[in-house]
Amino acid sequence: MSEFDLIRRLQELICVEPGAGVAGCVVGIGDDGAVLDLPEGQSLVVCTDTLVEGVHFPDTALPGSTGHKSLAVNLSDLAAMGARPAWFFMALTLPKQDAVWLDAFAAGMADLAATARVMLSGGDVTSGPLSITITALGLIERGRALVRSGAAPGDLVVVSGRPGSAAHALEQLRRSETPADEDLSALEYPVPRLALGRSLRGLASACIDISDGLAADLGHILELSGVGAAIDLRRLPCPDSLAAFSGKDRWPLQLAGGDDYELCFTLPPRMEPELKELARSGVAELTVIGEITRDNGLLFETGDGKTYQPKRPGYRHFDESGGGMQ
Repeated sequence: MSEFDLIRRLQELICVEPGAGVAGCVVGIGDDGAVLDLPEGQSLVVCTDTLVEGVHFPDTALPGSTGHKSLAVNLSDLAAMGARPAWFFMALTLPKQDAVWLDAFAAGMADLAATARVMLSGGDVTSGPLSITITALGLIERGRALVRSGAAPGDLVVVSGRPGSAAHALEQLRRSETPADEDLSALEYPVPRLALGRSLRGLASACIDISDGLAADLGHILELSGVGAAIDLRRLPCPDSLAAFSGKDRWPLQLAGGDDYELCFTLPPRMEPELKELARSGVAELTVIGEITRDNGLLFETGDGKTYQPKRPGYRHFDESGGGMQ
């Protein structure tokens, strides 16, 4: 199978026409570049992530999971910006030709692409160590993008879902244990919070996805906003699989484990009724876990007058201390 045969196969399996109202791909796969039409009054949101075998997923990972996750991590970034996905581009590096692997990989990616109504519009295929680079493009009304720099003292800190499931699954796999289905699904088939992100436009003052860990990613909001935060660990929502753990055993997974792809956001207290209504709508489980403060720094309170500090804030590439697959 030649490079061009691979491209045609991926195009056949993954390309999904966007839904009504999404800007068109005037020229897509087959030319030197894509030509995209933007609707009037819309801004383009662009994000890129690379997943490398042995760093972001093990060599034993199922190809369908790898395909799904490669796209999901990018869609999670669009969700954190409040954008609606429109197109994506993929640079795929393969160590060998394997039609069975490729079809399963493409099927996993195509299922998520169809759900998110996002269209593969170009990319590249080459040979080498297995890695997948996705560039995702989304649309948002001009001036309405969610950013990390808008948090203000007194704002509530909110998290979606129950962080810690994916990190717990990875830890168990390393010990040759069998994770709970819910945890394994969180690790291998994360669901980007696209509907939640769009619902937060005009509501949240700052937003980020917590793929590198709640502590690290909330820290980015604090740094860019010039504020601090106090988090009540008693309010941190806990996955069922960690319910029997002591705080000191589960907090490292929940605060620094990473790979959650949930959203952490801030909003003014006056917006709390809207937040409750959003939670009742079922778009996501939403929990207020703390408050933005004037003092710089991130404080984790345990409720007994003591504080907790993770040994590491989250996943970091090139960190000599390690920190696990991400």
